[in-house]
Amino acid sequence: MADITISVPRRRSWFGDLSVQIFIAVLLGIAVGVIWPQFAGLMKPLGDLFIKLVRMLVAPIVFCTVVHGIASVREARSVGRVAVKALVYFQIMAAAALVLALVLVNWWQPGAGMHVDAASLRDNGAAAIAASASKVSFADFLLGIVPNTFFGAFADGDVLPVLFVSVLFAFALLALGPAGRPVVEGIDTLSRIFFRMIAYVMVVAPIGAFGAIGFAVGKFGPSSLISLGRLVAHFYICCALFIVLVLWPVAAAFRINFPRLIRYLSAELLLVVGTSSGESVFPRINTKLRQLGCGESVVSLVLPAGYAFNHDGSCLYYATVSIFLAQALGIHMAIMQQVELLGIMLITSMGGAGVAGSAIVMLATTLSATGAIPVTAVGLILGVHRLLSSAFVPVNVLGNSVATLVVARMEGALDRPRLETELMNGPESAAEALA
Repeated sequence: MADITISVPRRRSWFGDLSVQIFIAVLLGIAVGVIWPQFAGLMKPLGDLFIKLVRMLVAPIVFCTVVHGIASVREARSVGRVAVKALVYFQIMAAAALVLALVLVNWWQPGAGMHVDAASLRDNGAAAIAASASKVSFADFLLGIVPNTFFGAFADGDVLPVLFVSVLFAFALLALGPAGRPVVEGIDTLSRIFFRMIAYVMVVAPIGAFGAIGFAVGKFGPSSLISLGRLVAHFYICCALFIVLVLWPVAAAFRINFPRLIRYLSAELLLVVGTSSGESVFPRINTKLRQLGCGESVVSLVLPAGYAFNHDGSCLYYATVSIFLAQALGIHMAIMQQVELLGIMLITSMGGAGVAGSAIVMLATTLSATGAIPVTAVGLILGVHRLLSSAFVPVNVLGNSVATLVVARMEGALDRPRLETELMNGPESAAEALA
């Protein structure tokens, strides 16, 4: 794709900043949800519509960016090297998240003393989730990567099959050599069209955030937060500690100014707090990482792969909630049982790809695989799941952003002067590329 030029950001009114608009929208949504909870059902379509608008474009954007990024490298060996580094990094970070969450939840024990009767949870809405759960096997995971048809990958909405089809197509295009260049240029043009469409969709992002957070607060908010407040407080602290103790040191080790990176991505992080969908900001994160000086070939491969494999926040969620449910039901899990649970979660964490609502189904799948905790126990946290997702989805997005920058640095594909200039100027500097 064409290089993104750095320009001095033009001064705009403070209200013209998308992060400010989303922040105000989130505050208004919370206020409406608290004051007029009866309107929660009317607000839900606003958030759902925005997520559907973005999800409609995510699959073709992933395809175009991956294909163009790989085909532009013209060397299959370097693509394989980037993929291996990314996958190793993903597994290390997932393990770190799971271990941290298990240590904290065993130490704090937010579910201890609740003495919940498992039989009382059978008719609380968990039945549908339990029915969606399935036994996890490596064979099922592999079969899930390959779509039934080429276009079926785009219809289903999962990132992993789209990524598989994109990589396969890109290598085939790479093998054509000069004869494939017109196709590469055509995909570049097509990608620009999709990113322009995303720019139009983002105009209504504050409305989507307003509706999504207003629905969550109106339907589940105050009463749910009070009844399961210890879990919510524990999990928010867990996410904050992961950011401070894991992501920040990793970024610092690769000389990335982490506080400025958070500021640079503030609009996207605020948006996923409201929508609980990492997909809703994928196109903007893609553009911003390239604007920061990451090589296109790295961004186009690592970021989509991160959405499929790297879910740091979700790992925190799986580990915390699983042990919390065991504590609430009075089920003692020995160390070896928790180690087994950790191994299963390393696999199931790769199954939910940033789609709003997928995490609770993957949690049920994890519980189903262990057999130690009844799947119906998921019903205990249904009321606060939306509050929990407002914490772990931003961690997923931030984790994937750091992962892309780290791999780019390892590959020598990170323009450091450009990175420092962009982070110093803040999110206003990216406004030109996102307009």
